[in-house]
Amino acid sequence: MRAPVLLASALFASAALAQAPVIEISGANFRPLPLAYPAPYSDPSLKSAAAEVDDALWFDLAAAGVFDLLDRKSFLAGAKEGLAAEGIQFSRWADVGAEALVKVQLARGEGDQLKAELHLYSVGPAREDLKLSESGKPDELRQVAHRLADGLYRSFTHEPSPFLSRIAYVKKAGNSREVWLSDWDGKNGRALATGGLNLLPAVTPDGRGAAFTSYRRGNPDLWVQELGAGARPLVQQGKMATGVAFSPDGKRIAYALAEDDSTQIWVANADGSSPKRLTDTPYVINSSPTWAPDGKRLAFVSSRGGSPQVYWMNADGSSPQRLTFQGNYNQTPRWSPRGDLIAFTARDERNAFDLFTYNVETGKIARLTQDAGSNSEPSFSPNGRLVVFVSNRNGAPQLFVMTYDGRNQVPLKLDKGNYDTPSWGPAPRN
Repeated sequence: MRAPVLLASALFASAALAQAPVIEISGANFRPLPLAYPAPYSDPSLKSAAAEVDDALWFDLAAAGVFDLLDRKSFLAGAKEGLAAEGIQFSRWADVGAEALVKVQLARGEGDQLKAELHLYSVGPAREDLKLSESGKPDELRQVAHRLADGLYRSFTHEPSPFLSRIAYVKKAGNSREVWLSDWDGKNGRALATGGLNLLPAVTPDGRGAAFTSYRRGNPDLWVQELGAGARPLVQQGKMATGVAFSPDGKRIAYALAEDDSTQIWVANADGSSPKRLTDTPYVINSSPTWAPDGKRLAFVSSRGGSPQVYWMNADGSSPQRLTFQGNYNQTPRWSPRGDLIAFTARDERNAFDLFTYNVETGKIARLTQDAGSNSEPSFSPNGRLVVFVSNRNGAPQLFVMTYDGRNQVPLKLDKGNYDTPSWGPAPRN
């Protein structure tokens, strides 16, 4: 839940400022916007607070895939030129290749509040395009920075950013597997389920918790838990239930249920009531259901053709169709919220696992990762522009984020440890 002390971005209050150019994220002509962002201005007593804002804002802008964030070591303008447009040496920012300039100032507000102010300038026309303001307590400064970044992203793309969203994941803790929920960058992580085996989380539609498989009562059932609340059972059918996925409208869930020598796809109401089996294929494994954004279809994995491949079917289980034919081990599909792509994990000819996308309209397969360890478990951001995934390219399994087409692969800001099966969900709703 967003803290009530956070003030809304002053985006509408700045309507009189010039309109920033719109960045077209999709298409062959896309290129990241060269953006200069110097360290925030602040009183010396706020140095550590300004560093916290700076760290979060820099990560947002660098990882978004929309901006080409210029190296601060290249900057030619003086560090004390200030925020007023008339005092900015725009020619010096142009000399380092900047097309846009972002300046941030942190100051004390009312009571225990700190106020962060962001100014966006177009370097060529030498004008101010946008002014944003956010306030919060000292322990809320990363959220303040994320909201500033969201306002900036929206001004350039006319789309919501991923910066206010949440990611659930599994963290190894000795012999246990814990479910955690964090901000999109990996910071502000809090444990939802600890002790024993807790697996395959999915962020709830309100962004306040996650559903997951847990062995807490011996049997691998589905549970749901919100931050600050106790866990409650979701599906308890006496068999292994895994891979829960919420429908786009939040009213239904899909999941896989082990049955004798097979695993079948089921759907139920969001509270687990009125379960209904969709697949009926004896001796076949069906798993990893994922909803189309319109809720009319489900993609899933099935071994009915002899090896795990990606299929889809109508939401009532009718008209199943195989989508992938290359490779002999394709798994973990995730449908983009934009509806255009299905990301999945595949084992290639060298027995390495990498990430690919299936284009829903054309059927074309595109490769996202290669020659960088083992990569798996993709999950799209709520706006469909980014993908979080697991990679062991640096040793232990870590969480990375990249653009939907495989560019700009960067690790999340998580503590040292082993991480797995991320699920990207929406910003928390009040």
